[in-house]
Amino acid sequence: MFTQFKNAVSRSASIAIISLSALVLPSTGVALEVGDKAPDFSLQASNGQTYSLSDFVGKQPVVLAFFPAAFTGGCTIQCKAIRDSSDEIKSYDVAYFMASVDTVGKNTEFAKEYELDFPVLADPEKTMTEAFGVLGERGVANRWTYYIDAQGVVVKIDKSTNPSSAGKDLADSMAALGFPRVTQSAGL
Repeated sequence: MFTQFKNAVSRSASIAIISLSALVLPSTGVALEVGDKAPDFSLQASNGQTYSLSDFVGKQPVVLAFFPAAFTGGCTIQCKAIRDSSDEIKSYDVAYFMASVDTVGKNTEFAKEYELDFPVLADPEKTMTEAFGVLGERGVANRWTYYIDAQGVVVKIDKSTNPSSAGKDLADSMAALGFPRVTQSAGL
């Protein structure tokens, strides 16, 4: 009887220590700030390709627009707003992506349903989302947009992305940051 009591107390103490350490230990995801080097990632997208930030460093700026979940109200509005501003956004020489913690399958279905003409990155393991510090308390990404220059440095973070004006706001931010425009060859 005493042994059972001793084991129960030991288990309770272990559980209490584990619970307390979860409250005291810092989160692994620390939000990036302007001027920080953006962490590399390698994720599969809705178009079947895999993208890494390192593919673009030294070549062109990158925009990452995080959203909580595919097929939800605000996220659908945000993705459609970016799609509807496609011509303006594509006039810049940038790589731009939307990203969520959804699976590749769900993001692919979402991209097809709403005829998105840009890749939607899938981060179901939440590695990139944590590395960028955008993982929210509910286990999904916050609706934040990161602007990364051609050297891989974060130059702007929009933490108040408005879903309905997300496309126009994205294009306006790229203009304000002086991101390069696509150059057209003569005779084309």
